[in-house]
Amino acid sequence: MKKKRVAILISGRGSNMRALIEAAKAPDYPAQIVLVFSNVETAAGLQFARQAGIETVAASHKKFATREAFDEFVDAQLALFDVELVCLAGYMRILSNAFARKWQDSMINIHPSLLPAFPGTKVHEQVLAAGAATSGCTVHFVVPELDSGPIIAQATVPVLSGDTPETLAARVLAEEHKLYPAALKLVAEGKVKLENGRAVFSQ
Repeated sequence: MKKKRVAILISGRGSNMRALIEAAKAPDYPAQIVLVFSNVETAAGLQFARQAGIETVAASHKKFATREAFDEFVDAQLALFDVELVCLAGYMRILSNAFARKWQDSMINIHPSLLPAFPGTKVHEQVLAAGAATSGCTVHFVVPELDSGPIIAQATVPVLSGDTPETLAARVLAEEHKLYPAALKLVAEGKVKLENGRAVFSQ
């Protein structure tokens, strides 16, 4: 089995990155993590990736004149490592349209709500303020419009009466760590593709 070459983009501790790295250790997993890239040179996740024997590159976006120039640098790193699929895992950057369009067939993200509900940031605060009975997480293809790409997979959790943003976040995160590796597996195996702006599943 030829494994798909995957890069993970992070900005922080990379807890979803860890879940993907652990999943990819399985001999029958269809993807291999070949690069972890961060726009924060001190991101805690970089150390974990290095200890796992994965190549890392870090470069601060603040050193680039424009969003486009930074994304061109990122794209060049992906090319150096022959990356085929990109996973965003707590990557706190709005992507330039050119970069998002170039990779939109091959780039996925995980978001801590049941999209299309509650896009953007401060998600758990939004969920609690709305009085929602359930929340969860979504893995989706990345398109230029923020948090609006076609959905690959979702997992739900109940919202409990005494929940705070922190307790809800912890419950959702536990599901993220299961959902993201499962969704990447589907994409790497070619069982879901982006076609004409929709996620198309094959048996």
